[in-house]
Amino acid sequence: MVFSDLFFLFVFLPVVALCYLLAAWVDKHVLSSPLSPSFTVRNGVLVVFSLIFYAWGEPVYVLLMLACVLLTYLSGRIIGAGAAYKKAGLIFGLVCNIGILSIFKYSSMLVQTLNNLGLEVPDPHISLPIGISFYVFQSISYLVDIYRGDSPVQRNFLRLLLYISMFPQLIAGPIVRYGRVAEELSNRHVSAQDMAEGMQRFMLGLGKKVILANQFSELSGQFMGGFSEPTATTAGAWIGVIGFSLQIYFDFSGYSDMAIGIGRCLGFHFNENFNHPYICDSITDFWRRWHISLCSFFRDYVYIPMGGNRRHQVLNIIVVWFLTGLWHGADWTFAMWGVYFALIVLFEKFVYLKVKDHIWKPFQHIYALMIILIGRVLFYFDDLTTVGQFYRTLFGGAAQNVDFVAEAALLNNFWLWVVGVLCCLPLFDWFKRLLAKLTGDTQSVLLTVCQILFSAAVLILSVALLVGATNNAFIYTRF
Repeated sequence: MVFSDLFFLFVFLPVVALCYLLAAWVDKHVLSSPLSPSFTVRNGVLVVFSLIFYAWGEPVYVLLMLACVLLTYLSGRIIGAGAAYKKAGLIFGLVCNIGILSIFKYSSMLVQTLNNLGLEVPDPHISLPIGISFYVFQSISYLVDIYRGDSPVQRNFLRLLLYISMFPQLIAGPIVRYGRVAEELSNRHVSAQDMAEGMQRFMLGLGKKVILANQFSELSGQFMGGFSEPTATTAGAWIGVIGFSLQIYFDFSGYSDMAIGIGRCLGFHFNENFNHPYICDSITDFWRRWHISLCSFFRDYVYIPMGGNRRHQVLNIIVVWFLTGLWHGADWTFAMWGVYFALIVLFEKFVYLKVKDHIWKPFQHIYALMIILIGRVLFYFDDLTTVGQFYRTLFGGAAQNVDFVAEAALLNNFWLWVVGVLCCLPLFDWFKRLLAKLTGDTQSVLLTVCQILFSAAVLILSVALLVGATNNAFIYTRF
């Protein structure tokens, strides 16, 4: 089940809302006391619907996720048993979680690599469970946070299960730190403002996915999905890679917006995952804005424990980016993608950032965007031969620079390109500041009316586009 689906929008989500409201009534009027508010029924309802949500596409892998949560829970209890057991509990939990992730995500890659080296090893053909990279990382976040003493050990299994399996962020993030929602698992409040802002955020994400990402996916698929070097053109290659860059941004940021919006309506405050990454002026700036929850995870749980900036800095950066690449996919092209950005980050750290302020601002943006687009090729293809062919085409090695197909894709979708580029900019922030300057009120009635009208228009257009649509899968669910 995906968020951008009519069944989810008009059946699953309303049923969840109704059951959650009934559960809130039971918690408040039956189980709560003035000194001890209860969230037991509400948490139970969310757990049940989260398991249904996950099982909708892969029912057998619900057992794997439950096993992962159980092992994490037991590890946490061992950590909380006393100082003598803390390290053993952490090691046990990390080995279990990383082991599960490695078996289900990287076993085929390892077997294929060994076969390429001349060793005959049978491929187990283990399919990748949806969202495993996200819920394993959340399990690791919980274990490390309680080991460090940043958060208390969760002794209630239902609450830990809710934290890891909560359906808004279960299959494609953002990666929610345990400390971020630890208190809200047992005590949260939903105000009218939370509901309004949550629903608006959800509509915004839905529009990003359905109105923009799905349309750009057709363009990227046209020029990259069936790429053939003899018939490809340079213009077509650039249209494809730019379309894919816009597709992946609106797809993943749209999912994050919807997850944050649903969480807000339920009383949870998830961390932001995107901050207009394509307005960056360096790759270092880009990765502070793109997939923020993953970048901060690797920074706090891998880079800093390895020594961070204090020792072996170059090695630490390369290792972190290599692991970041492998997190995105069990293929050597993803590992190369990670190393590619590691080298760029190192170049910026020791050279570019020291002279950046002396470079004309537009050139800074052009430089960053070009580096991003070049990297997208490694992110898209899983075959190094095709990667090399596409790069040749991209940089003028095609037999023809432009053809009618490329011209049509550009001109016939002119307004899609314009809207896509504009939506990469912080237009709402600019509009809000302009309105505040004109009216002297940051929360004006006019702003509220504009938000309501915009959200309604996005919902109507999205539903219209979803009728009969088949291209609704989110890119990051496969990671």
